[in-house]
Amino acid sequence: MWRFIPFVVVVLVAAGSVWAQKDVAKSPKIAAAKTVYFDNRTADDAVGAATVAKLKKWGRFQLTTSAQKADLVFLLTADPYKGGYVLLADGSTGTVEDGHVEKSEVPNWNMQAPVRDAYLSVIDPKTGVCLWSASHIWGGALTGKNSVGARLVGELEKEMK
Repeated sequence: MWRFIPFVVVVLVAAGSVWAQKDVAKSPKIAAAKTVYFDNRTADDAVGAATVAKLKKWGRFQLTTSAQKADLVFLLTADPYKGGYVLLADGSTGTVEDGHVEKSEVPNWNMQAPVRDAYLSVIDPKTGVCLWSASHIWGGALTGKNSVGARLVGELEKEMK
């Protein structure tokens, strides 16, 4: 019987993390939000367009063209969100590290390693805090070449029900 206790502990911890992720998706800030700004940093316009189409089809949020007017920022990237996403007064974005704000330069997308996953992060634009995040394998015959962002939006949609 004692051999099964570690297994039960692992199952309970895993189930708890799944429930915690769903609680995050049902956070008051996400639930109260009406407008979102979609920031596609994947360097793939087709993936961004498919994600926007899924957001519009869902109809839960109104898309804005300005992060300054949005309740939330939906950030789609090829790298996990590490925090510090801030919106500057001129509408550009930047990062905060050790209290120093650095305005983002135009990235050189050719310097990145081949993409394996895409990440969708729901960010509070006032604080830069990530309220929800998920990742999904990008591309392939089974997942669809340009569907990764739409799949991540669908995951958020399911968790918010």
